Amino acid sequence: MNVLESARFALSGVAANKMRSVLTTLGILIGIAAVIILLAVGAGTSNNIKAQIGKLGTNVLTVSRSTSVGGRAGAGSQPGANRTRSTNLTLDDEHSLTDPVLAPDVARTAPIVQAQGVTATFSNATHSVASFLGTTPAYFDISDSTAASGKLFTDADQQAANPVAVIGNTVAADLFGTATGSAVGQTIQLNGQNFTVAAVLSVKGSSGLNDPDDIVVVPLAVAQNKFTGYSPTLASITVQAASADVMNQAQNEVQMILDARHKVDASNRDYQVRNQAQILTTATNTTQTLTILLGAVAAISLLVGGIGVMNIMLVTVTERTREIGIRKAIGASRGSIVAQFLIESLIISIIGGIAGIVIGFAGSAFPVLGVQPEVQPWTVWVSLAVSAFIGLVFGVYPANKAAKLRPIDALRYE
Repeated sequence: MNVLESARFALSGVAANKMRSVLTTLGILIGIAAVIILLAVGAGTSNNIKAQIGKLGTNVLTVSRSTSVGGRAGAGSQPGANRTRSTNLTLDDEHSLTDPVLAPDVARTAPIVQAQGVTATFSNATHSVASFLGTTPAYFDISDSTAASGKLFTDADQQAANPVAVIGNTVAADLFGTATGSAVGQTIQLNGQNFTVAAVLSVKGSSGLNDPDDIVVVPLAVAQNKFTGYSPTLASITVQAASADVMNQAQNEVQMILDARHKVDASNRDYQVRNQAQILTTATNTTQTLTILLGAVAAISLLVGGIGVMNIMLVTVTERTREIGIRKAIGASRGSIVAQFLIESLIISIIGGIAGIVIGFAGSAFPVLGVQPEVQPWTVWVSLAVSAFIGLVFGVYPANKAAKLRPIDALRYE
């Protein structure tokens, strides 16, 4: 008997018990759908994190102050104990990082001071600013910040200490409503001090942990005069490398310069450098691990579905023992019997797999915990191959059991 004949008998067997066949495919359907959706959630989470980190700027290093320094505090301290000392980053530190000889891989830098508890008001509207920065115009290029309306403040504003402010979309929306562009040219109060809105920044979107649009940026000199007090001390220095390929070289150059200026080394640095590329790599590795775990959980449901297929096929063999005996008595070979039940198992699994793929695509169209799932094309083909593999693997034992039946015993079976 050829394969087409075996397939015809297999289809007849599936159609003869429609409800049982449908229920059997559910196990495969749920497993395949779960795999596609969970892997899509993992991919969506990874892409979301990459996008959010990218919005903070490209090729960026952030140098910030550190108070915990390795070493001994004194003669009476415990070996290896940490000591704490006053640490400062200064404008001179920031200027030194732009040395074309010592730091050829550094493109530009921006000094940053911060103030806490700043409240913005306009007319009867108030807004507590999440992030208030004083910096130079270079910050906007480094952080990839552009103006949705108005113009960003310039070096002339910085040198003249003009009281101008660039505000994020969240701040503008709270103070001026949906027409955020109307904020440009208006006078707002920041902790009671008048500032003219020079521009509203383009929307970056919330990362879930913080809102990059909840920000006010003013010239460095203005922030020092009105909020932080005039001091050479900076909260941080933002550094942009010449390209993504030289991030590590730029970091080494920054550390070499600051080590010499602060008279420290790798064991007792009074500052820390965050490498955006390293953060992205760590985040990517974390989400990849999460995706693997999600896929493993979904694979368990596929295993359960495969066991369900084998269980039903064993029941089918038992119920059709007499039919098998008749077929063998009239000349059906052992291979034909094996092919019939393997194809039957394969049909059930593939139908479940195709239905699972459709459900998986449908389920991935909706956000999950604020993340938009992104179906990877390879998961579709892998899911279809896995469903076929399950049908073959879990159909082998029932098919062999059917093929091993002796015709005389099968004909006597009641």
